[in-house]
Amino acid sequence: MRKTSISLIALGVGFAGGLVFSVPRLLPAVAATANPETYRQLNLFGEVFERIRAGYVEEPEDTDLIDAAISGMLTSLDPHSSYMNPQSFRDMRVQTRGEFGGLGIQVTMENEVIKVISPIDETPAAQAGILSGDLITHLDGEAIRGLNLSQAVDRMRGPVNSPIVLTIIREGVDAPFDVEIVRDIVRIRPARSSVENGNIGYVRITTFNEQTFDTLQAEVEKLEEEIGVDSITGFIVDLRNNPGGLLDQAIEVSDAMLDRGAIVSTRGRNSDESQRYNARAGDITRGKPIVVLINGGSASASEIVAGALRDHNRATLVGSRSFGKGSVQTIIPLGSNGAIRLTTARYYTPAGISIQAVGIEPDIFVEQELPEELQNRPNATRGESSLRGHLEVQDENGEILEEDAPDAPQSGSSAYVPPEKEDDVQLQYAIDLISGEIVSEFYPAKGDLADTAEAPATNE
Repeated sequence: MRKTSISLIALGVGFAGGLVFSVPRLLPAVAATANPETYRQLNLFGEVFERIRAGYVEEPEDTDLIDAAISGMLTSLDPHSSYMNPQSFRDMRVQTRGEFGGLGIQVTMENEVIKVISPIDETPAAQAGILSGDLITHLDGEAIRGLNLSQAVDRMRGPVNSPIVLTIIREGVDAPFDVEIVRDIVRIRPARSSVENGNIGYVRITTFNEQTFDTLQAEVEKLEEEIGVDSITGFIVDLRNNPGGLLDQAIEVSDAMLDRGAIVSTRGRNSDESQRYNARAGDITRGKPIVVLINGGSASASEIVAGALRDHNRATLVGSRSFGKGSVQTIIPLGSNGAIRLTTARYYTPAGISIQAVGIEPDIFVEQELPEELQNRPNATRGESSLRGHLEVQDENGEILEEDAPDAPQSGSSAYVPPEKEDDVQLQYAIDLISGEIVSEFYPAKGDLADTAEAPATNE
């Protein structure tokens, strides 16, 4: 199976991205489709390039001009296509191993500033109090406006133990304020577990890196030893504020709790680009009931897992609507010149549903209220639908819905999770649900949808 990546975390600062996988360079196919007008426009580009080199007030670096032109071309397509210079490309490949240096935040670009999707647990950013929804406008006093996402991320990187000052705009706070963060080695522990209410296995998955499935399996085995296989009444899989990771890990995690059927399919512009990934027999939870927690910070790989378990009636989803990141980005290496991340497809749940800019609605909506001292702080991630230039919303038949159509829901929701479990309304609801304190028609989820297991991988 090919290694793939969803949310890219460059030295502790992540891009909110979709499915990503390496493929051969596509330049020959592009050249074959060029027409005379294309070449005329390329000549125009060359003319402008030479005018800048010859006449700009200060002599520019040719490589900087080319990098900026490529970055601008890609970022004009959608929020998730971008250019990675050689250093950024190396960083991207290193970070999937689960250990890297930096701040520990997942970010995207919005209105020419950096928007925080989510801080990563137990990282410098999380310890400094960075919140989902924060807008970063300045780095060490220099404005981000005018930089693309890759350039801003490059400036946030730096030597371990070196400080950086982020200027933050936060909803409910009257004026921007500064936060100093000391860069550090960020070690991502992708899954951790605990015993709740004496007989419930709780597993929180924070990201999907190369270690996620193995760590999940080890945590489930540890829970079985602590509680006893026959004594476990159910599992809670917490995917809240999980921004994504490697596609193959999302597939393995889904497969670990499914015995058969489709997990996810991808559909590109051409029908021969479609792929489908299927589950194999075997369930590490031994068929025990599962509750999956999601919120507005659950994106990409976490939405794949939630969608697969929901469509197969394997789990009950509790929480609030997810982020809605349903597009596929292909990593195309450019030799010694880095790589480009290009949006090439949408992905679909086993039932053939695209969650792009819509997200996944839980079976049971449970809103997490803010404590009084945080009432003036942001508690919502507006989601994919709020990002400028996002791919359009599709209905179940693949038809494009108008942005303001009444039947086109907006993705995203509250992304706040209390630090103390006793204050966590969504978690406590899941515990009560498994314990039988709350009765719901959606729990326990039972049965496999045979029709969805055979869902076609392409639209007709």
